[in-house]
Amino acid sequence: MIATDTFELAAAPTKAAASLPPGLAGTPDDREMLRAAVDLTRDIATARPDIYWPDMLGSAALGYAALAGAILLENPLVAALSGVVAALALYRALLFIHELTHIHKTALPGFRFGWNLLVGIPMMIPSLMYEGVHTLHHARTRYGTAEDPEYLPLALMKPWSLPVFALSALLLPIGLLIRSAVLVPLGAVIPPLRKLVWERASSLSINPDFRRRAPEGDFARMVFWQELGASVWAIFLVTWSATHSWRPLLIGLAVISLTALLNQIRTLVAHLWENEGEAMTVTGQYLDSVNVPPPAALAPLWAPVGLRYHALHHLLPSMPYHSLDEAHRRLRKHLGLGSTYEKANYVGLMPLLGRLVRSTMMAR
Repeated sequence: MIATDTFELAAAPTKAAASLPPGLAGTPDDREMLRAAVDLTRDIATARPDIYWPDMLGSAALGYAALAGAILLENPLVAALSGVVAALALYRALLFIHELTHIHKTALPGFRFGWNLLVGIPMMIPSLMYEGVHTLHHARTRYGTAEDPEYLPLALMKPWSLPVFALSALLLPIGLLIRSAVLVPLGAVIPPLRKLVWERASSLSINPDFRRRAPEGDFARMVFWQELGASVWAIFLVTWSATHSWRPLLIGLAVISLTALLNQIRTLVAHLWENEGEAMTVTGQYLDSVNVPPPAALAPLWAPVGLRYHALHHLLPSMPYHSLDEAHRRLRKHLGLGSTYEKANYVGLMPLLGRLVRSTMMAR
C-alpha cells in the first residue's frame, strides 16, 4: 500500500513561493514529480513475502553463523574476518526494522513477530524502538524541525561534531545491555524511572530533545511483551557470562558495535542535514535526502534493504524495499536527467561525507 501523503500534496495547490522560507525549506513542490512517483509505481507497491522472509532469514542465519565463527575460531585473523561478515549480515537483518515501520500490519503475517524473535530481541533492539518513532520523521510538518526525532542540522554544526556523532554509536550495545538488563526491570517497580527510560532511552532517535509519548492500546501490549523478551534475554546473557565466560558476550557486543557504526555512517549521508528547523515542502524534504543508485557498487553493504534510495523513500514511504530499484528506473526514465528527481542522486559514500565535512567547515 502506498502512503497517500505524496499524492495528496501533489494534488493540492502549491504554496506561493514568496511565502516559503529560504533554503531547501523554501523549495516549491514539483507536482509533476510527486504525481509521477505515485502513478508510475502502483503496480509494484505490494510487499512480497517470498522476498522478505528469505532475505531476513538468510541474513540472520549468515550473521549468527559468522558470529559463532568469531567466537569459536582460534586463528585471530580468521575470527576477525568472521566478525566482519557477522556485522554486515546482522546489519542487513537488523535494518528490516525500517520496513516494519512502513508496511501495513496485515501485509506480511507473522513477519514482525518472527523478526523480533530472531533479530530484534537477540540484538536487544526490538521493533518498539523504531515503530511509532520513525513515522514522525516522515510527518509532513515535522521533518527537519525540532519535533523530528531523527533530524539534526549536522551540516550546520562544527566539524568535531561529525566524528563524535559517528563514534558514539560504538557505545550503543553497552547502553542496550544496561537498558534491558537493569533499567527496564527496575522501571517495572519504580514508575518515575520507567517514565524516564521510555521517554529518553526507548527509541532509535538522534535528536537529544526528543521525548517519547507513553504507549497506548495494542502498541502498549506489544511493548510489554517485547521489553519482557529483551530483558529476559539480556539478564540471561549477563548471568551466563558471569558464571561461565565473558568472551562470547564481549565479542557479540563488539560485532553489534560495528553494525551500529555502519548505521551511524549511513545516517551521516542519508540526508544533507541543511535544514535549520523550518517545516519543509515534500520536494524540499526529497532534495535534503539522498539516493545512491547504481553503479555505486558498495551501497548495498552500507545502505542495505533499500536504504540506498533514501530520498525516493521519502517520496514513497510505504514502497517495499524490493521495488525501489524499479521505481527509481521508471522515475528517472519518465522525468529525465535534468529533472528535480535527478538532483537527489549521488555517486557514492565518500563524496557525500566530503560534502558534509566541507559544510561543517563553512558553518558559522
